[in-house]
Amino acid sequence: MNSRCRYSALLAPALIAGCATPVPQVLTASDIPTSFSLAATAPSVWPAADWWRAFGSAELSSLVLEAQKNNLDLAAATARIRAADALLTIQRSALSPQVGLTAGAQRTNSQAGSFSSSSSLLSSAPVQTSNSFGLSLGASYELDFRGLIRNNVVAAEEAAKSARYAQQVVALTVVSNTASTYVSILALRRRIAIAHEYIAATNAILEIIKLKVSAGASSHLDLAQEQAQAESVASELPSLELQERQADVTLAILLGRVPEGFDVAEHDLKQIDSPSIATGVPSGLLSRRPDVAQAEADLASAHANLDAARAAFLPQFDLAANGGLASATAGTLLRGSSFVWELGAGLTQTLFDGATLVGKRRFAQARQDQLIAAYKNAVLAAYADVESSLQAVTSTQAREEHLTREVTAAQEAFQISRLQYQHGATDLLTVLQTQQTLFEAQDLLAQTKLSHIQAIIGLYQALGGGWEELPGERTQSTFVGHVSEAPGRRHHDDE
Repeated sequence: MNSRCRYSALLAPALIAGCATPVPQVLTASDIPTSFSLAATAPSVWPAADWWRAFGSAELSSLVLEAQKNNLDLAAATARIRAADALLTIQRSALSPQVGLTAGAQRTNSQAGSFSSSSSLLSSAPVQTSNSFGLSLGASYELDFRGLIRNNVVAAEEAAKSARYAQQVVALTVVSNTASTYVSILALRRRIAIAHEYIAATNAILEIIKLKVSAGASSHLDLAQEQAQAESVASELPSLELQERQADVTLAILLGRVPEGFDVAEHDLKQIDSPSIATGVPSGLLSRRPDVAQAEADLASAHANLDAARAAFLPQFDLAANGGLASATAGTLLRGSSFVWELGAGLTQTLFDGATLVGKRRFAQARQDQLIAAYKNAVLAAYADVESSLQAVTSTQAREEHLTREVTAAQEAFQISRLQYQHGATDLLTVLQTQQTLFEAQDLLAQTKLSHIQAIIGLYQALGGGWEELPGERTQSTFVGHVSEAPGRRHHDDE
C-alpha cells in the first residue's frame, strides 16, 4: 500500500477501499518446471527476433518481410492497438480538470400596457428593449479520493498493453504460417517431381517389357502390370498439384496479395537448412510468450476494474469554479466592474440503486476469477507447446535419418533388380516391388523432411519467436531457480 493510502487510513477507514490493491499472484515456484526435456538449456539462449533467417533461404526471408508489411490480420491487430490507446486517452482525461469557455449575447423586448374591456384590445404602451452580454470560464474537477478514476486508468493501460501483446501474437502467427506454408509448397513440388521420376522409370521398364514381349520372352501380363503401376502413380499427381495450388493461394493471402499469378521460385526442400535450437531456462519462457503476456495484462486490467467497482461505493467529491464577465452593453463587458465569479463543492453518495453497484462488483470479481484461470491455462499451454515441439523435432529428425538411409538402399535395390530383369535373372514382380518401395520411401522422406522443418518452425513459435516482455510491464511474479522476481509496479502506485 502506498503512502497516500496509509495517510487516508488515518483520516477515514472507508477510504482504504479506494486504494489500489495488488494484482493476485497466480503462480508458485512449483508451477514452473526446472528444465525442458530433450533440450540443452542456458539462461540467455533464446530464438533471435529474425529466427526465420536460420533456414538459409533468401526467398523465405523476403516473403516473411512482405507478410510483416502487408498481412491484413496484422493490420487489423495494429488498428486495435490504436483503438485501445484512444480509450486510454479518454480515461486519463478524467484525471484533469474539465475547463469550458462560454460566450453569449441576448436581446429582449417587452411591452407594458392594460387590457380594455370595451375594445378587447391591449392598450398602447412603449416597447422596452434590454441587452445582456456574457463571457465566462468554468472548470470542474473530481477529487479522486476513492481511486475510481485511477483504477479506471490502470484498467485502460493494461487493456492497451493487452492489445499490443495480441498484435505480437498475430505477428508471430503470421510469420510462422508464412514459413510453414512456403516449405509446404517446396515439399509438394518435391513429391510431384518424385512422382514424375517414378513414371519415367516405369516407362523405361515398359520399353524393356515390350521388347521382351515382341521376342516372346515375356507375356502381356508383365506389360499390363507395369502399365497399371504407372497409372496408379499418375493418378496421384492431380491431388498433389491441387494441394500445391491451394498452398500457393494460402501464402498469397498471408502476404496480402491477390492469388492470381502468384508463385514462388524455389522447387525443393534441399535449399532449406534445418537449424538446431537451444532453449533458455523454463522460467524465462513466461516473459517471452506474447500470448502469456496478453493473458497477464487481461488479468491486471480485470483486477483494476474490480478495484474501481469497489471504489464506486464511496462518496464522490467535486469542485467547481466559474468566473466571467457580464454587462448590459458590449462596450463595458471587458471592464473590471463586470467581473463575477463563484466557487462550489459537492458531495454525492449513492444510497439506493437497486443493487446496481453490487452487481457490477460481483461481475468484476467473476471476471477476475475467470482471467486467473485463463492466465494459468496460458502458462500451462506455453510449456506444453515447447515440450510437444521438442518431441516433434527429435522424432522427425530421427525418422528423416532412417528414411534417408532407406532411400539409398532402395535406390540400389531397384537398379539391381532392373538390370537383372533386363538380363532375365529375375522376374518382373521383384522389379515392381523394389520400384514401389523406392517410390514410397522417397515420398515419405519428402513428407518427413517437411514435418521436421515445420516442427522447428513450431518450436521457434513455442519459444516466443524472439519476443520479450519488458520487466517493468510485468504484473505477475516469475521464478528463476525458485527465487521470486518481483513484478512491475502499478503505474499509479507512487501518485
